[in-house]
Amino acid sequence: MSAVPESLALDSAEGLLKLLGQWVEQGWLRALDRAFAGFLHEQVPDAPPLLLLGAALASHQLGRGHVCLDLDAALADPDRTLSLPPDGALQDRSLARPGDLLRGLTASGWAAALEHKDLVGPGVAGTPLVHTGRRLYLRRFWECEQRIAAAMHQRLGATGELRAGLDPALMRSWLDRLFGPVRPGTTDWQRVASALAAGGSFAVITGGPGTGKTTTVVRLLALLQALNLQTGSAAPLRIRMAAPTGKAAARLNASVAGAVHQLPLPEDATGVRIRAAIPTEVSTVHRLLGSRPGTRHFRHHPANPLPLDVLVVDEASMMDLELMTAVFQALPPTARLILLGDRDQLASVEAGAVLSEVCARAGDGHYTVATAGWLEAVSGEAIPGWALDPGGMPLDQHIVMLRQSYRFGEASAIGRLARAVNAGDVEGVHAITADGGPLADLARIRLQGADASELERCVVHGGAEFFRPAADGAGPSGYADYLRLMAAEDPGDQGDSAAAESWARRVLEAHAGFQLLCAVRHGPWGVEGLNRRAETALRAQGLIGGGVWYPGRPVIVTANDYGLGLMNGDIGVTLAMPVRDAGGRPTRALRVAFPVGDGSGRVRWIQPSRLVQIETVYAMTVHKAQGSEFDHAALLLPDRESPILTRELLYTAITRARRWFTLLEPRAGVLEQAILRRVVRGSGLGEALRGSGEPQAGQGFGDAR
Repeated sequence: MSAVPESLALDSAEGLLKLLGQWVEQGWLRALDRAFAGFLHEQVPDAPPLLLLGAALASHQLGRGHVCLDLDAALADPDRTLSLPPDGALQDRSLARPGDLLRGLTASGWAAALEHKDLVGPGVAGTPLVHTGRRLYLRRFWECEQRIAAAMHQRLGATGELRAGLDPALMRSWLDRLFGPVRPGTTDWQRVASALAAGGSFAVITGGPGTGKTTTVVRLLALLQALNLQTGSAAPLRIRMAAPTGKAAARLNASVAGAVHQLPLPEDATGVRIRAAIPTEVSTVHRLLGSRPGTRHFRHHPANPLPLDVLVVDEASMMDLELMTAVFQALPPTARLILLGDRDQLASVEAGAVLSEVCARAGDGHYTVATAGWLEAVSGEAIPGWALDPGGMPLDQHIVMLRQSYRFGEASAIGRLARAVNAGDVEGVHAITADGGPLADLARIRLQGADASELERCVVHGGAEFFRPAADGAGPSGYADYLRLMAAEDPGDQGDSAAAESWARRVLEAHAGFQLLCAVRHGPWGVEGLNRRAETALRAQGLIGGGVWYPGRPVIVTANDYGLGLMNGDIGVTLAMPVRDAGGRPTRALRVAFPVGDGSGRVRWIQPSRLVQIETVYAMTVHKAQGSEFDHAALLLPDRESPILTRELLYTAITRARRWFTLLEPRAGVLEQAILRRVVRGSGLGEALRGSGEPQAGQGFGDAR
């Protein structure tokens, strides 16, 4: 098929659709994007080519995580805004690019082409596209933003009534019990977060790793139950906890169970009731809402709300716009919603960056004098002057950033690296990793070519030689550690089920000691190539066998499987499990051991043949690692710049490490470019939340099903 000249692409809808088809063939667009433009043309044949181009590009942007097409940005810098052609795609120089089509076009000219009453509107009619200001939306996503904004405004508006109903003396006494006495001269942000959340029906607690988000929310739940029970309620509050993925839910589940046990509650009937009323079971958000397979719909919605009084959602940075909308729509009007998460982590895989937009001003507080006065009255905490703002917005009064990391102190190189990356401080990163001898918890290794031995030394053995020895003698692990433990502690053919489960539990714990992370999936520096390379290296050491399935093979679940009780992101290890054959003789059978994830330490055994949507996981993308932590995490950067490599991706990878972090670089300069590149997703949610205008109600606005 001959390429469509740019001079003809916008002369007719047919010419444009032909060009869009050629972009699809080159891998520049998804077939879905071209099909959407084609559908609009079929429905309204007189639709201008510029309108159809906008529709295809708005759909394309959704696939890249943007909620809408920013028309001004697309005109000012189409290559960067649209990433077309995408990095790594075929480069047919004869094909017109979006930048070629948009050259010379003005914002007013594009806006004029979008004035079509059957296809585009401001949102109040049922048009498939919504044009508002500089943004062009697919209708469903515009409605999602409006629903979230409306729900938040409604909840923020109820704050005064909720605070008026609280007993300041009773609240202060419980805060003192749960957090200890106020320490003059310092601000206990965990205490502030609990007080603010107790005084409203919406709250966000954000902060980096190790800042105590889980500890805070468990104490907050104890506070809410105490206030509820001691003000005459016969029944405790109905509390549910959820996370976006099974892995994140399992991790929160284990953390909450321990935190509830350690609560400083009175040893009387009241304390027993409060402790018993705090749930330790964490669900995935999809399971909580009642997902309907094959649809975007859920069992719980405005006409069938969730039966609860308080909902806590952890790892909220992973929540995309549609899923967050579903949560708001499923909440009873009087229920509290508490979001936990790190605003600086990667945004959701699907469209939207809800937590980031909600918490955009959290770093500077922006608390009003009224909020500060109420907080001091009920908690005894004085908000520092730098966090006060007479012009603070209503949303600001419901967000607290936890600022002290109990995992990474000032001396931690991992902590300093995370802070420098987060601040976009390239020179600061260089200062931390400068060649001044090995560090205790951080190694930066520049690989010399694709066959560099340093990569295998890190992946197989942990690369302890790149770190300063620890005082306790501990060192970073690699994959050889869990494989050797698997062999050394094998219970033997006569081992019973209890011995097998104990063995599997120790292997799983050892496997979590190390994880290789990648930014990309394809190529020699991506997940697929590195999984093969890791297998080759481990086989060469005699640590694993051959074939597709072998003892020691780690796998990750790539889609929820409720029948097996496995969630997207769950990681298991293949083991030769001791079993009995039909004649009662001891033998072995391959089974994949997964942690149950409820904090009990139990193991779930699955036959490999029942696992359909899984992948080998010696290497995983940083996106997949969200919600997980490892004693030693290693990030392998690709050998060239990519739009995927961003400050948020680096920060997320670094903060997956609990004790050791290794940065592997095939080429100089890639890290620095990533530090300077930020994720900026096209969206109007921030303006809808903080703007003066009220959210609009489009056709079908109230029905989120």
